[in-house]
Amino acid sequence: MKPILLAVALLSLPAFAEEKKVTLRGILLEELRTAHNRKDWYVPASLAVEGLTAEQAAWRDGSGNHSIGQLANHLVFWNSRQLQRLKGEPQAKYDGNNDETFNAFDAKSWALTVKQLDEVLTAWEKAVETMDDAKLNAWASTIAHIATHNAYHTGQIIYIRKLHGVWDPEKGVKG
Repeated sequence: MKPILLAVALLSLPAFAEEKKVTLRGILLEELRTAHNRKDWYVPASLAVEGLTAEQAAWRDGSGNHSIGQLANHLVFWNSRQLQRLKGEPQAKYDGNNDETFNAFDAKSWALTVKQLDEVLTAWEKAVETMDDAKLNAWASTIAHIATHNAYHTGQIIYIRKLHGVWDPEKGVKG
């Protein structure tokens, strides 16, 4: 009986795929949007930084871990840099010291950091929506890694918020 069910399931896959029309562009956009502002399997970056004060964003747990502001600054730096690379735009000098992408955070500019994070993540989505297929194929792996990198650091932001007692569990993902 199990082989029959498997056969039926396998035979229905082409119809499902046809109906769903899964594309590389669609998958990459879903990854970017989920990491940015679409709550799905995990909390997106926009919700992770929402409602934080500059003081909360600058808080550190005393163990050498980064602050939320430092993580957000790091995301802005790398997303912006890779987007400039994609567009063939000149990039600011970078000495290769990744620590500086975190340490450049200034609590006075927290609101600007949040705005820049939203803007650069939106710009990535627009770029993927409009780029031609050849460029999309050439950049697909990098784009997937960007979305994963964003999700990784967003998870750290949520963890820090929990440590600091400034996370509302109602904003989390419900299973």
